[in-house]
Amino acid sequence: MPAPYPFLYSFRRCPYAMRARLALAASGMVCELREVVLAQKPQGLLQASPKGTVPVLIQVDGAVLEQSLDIMLWALRGNDPLHWLPGDEASLQDAMRWITQCDGSFKRQLDGYKYPQRHGLPDGLEYRTQGACFLNRLNLQLLAHGFLAGKYAGLADMAIAPFVRQFAHVDPVWFANQDWPALQHWLTAFETSALFEQVMGKYAAWHPEQPAVMFPTPGPTTRQEQVLSLEMHAALPQGAKVAAALCGA
Repeated sequence: MPAPYPFLYSFRRCPYAMRARLALAASGMVCELREVVLAQKPQGLLQASPKGTVPVLIQVDGAVLEQSLDIMLWALRGNDPLHWLPGDEASLQDAMRWITQCDGSFKRQLDGYKYPQRHGLPDGLEYRTQGACFLNRLNLQLLAHGFLAGKYAGLADMAIAPFVRQFAHVDPVWFANQDWPALQHWLTAFETSALFEQVMGKYAAWHPEQPAVMFPTPGPTTRQEQVLSLEMHAALPQGAKVAAALCGA
């Protein structure tokens, strides 16, 4: 007999898992959340996905999605009330190019910046400098458009924001002192949104005997939150708006 809901193996602070939870919450696709302690991975996770990383979503028919972006697309193609998915193929490819840059070189730079000891370095400043190039490109795009895919948040914004958040939190003072007004507004809007609060609830580590924990918990899934885009763009300094008009990011 198939399970009544999909299972999502997740870890609260993991940016990959975070992006998956964001899409599930935005879509309203209900699943059973299984919070993982990475040092004690449950056997069910390893059986479904031997690589043992999160997120992993097991659908009711037993099919396994073990890539965060696949989970996002599965949820949003099932229900997309906030219209995060781009409306045409060209726009989808634009969003995917941003996400590919984030998941490739920027993620490696983020890891080097946050964990320099893993690379035999005394600090992560070299990786921070490299990662700042991607953040600067994001800032220029946001100056011009408010969000990465236009005037409303979309797939690219929600797939990338958890990684920018992690980069910013390595040294918040340094990040705040950079000349990235649009990027800083965008990240603040993300971190203070009701949707972010909804997906960042704290859960005890899952074990097979515990009652099911259903996700998402009730929360706002209306377009009203997306109005932040217009407010954010209007709040940018006039000089930054002029710079946006001069940049072809």
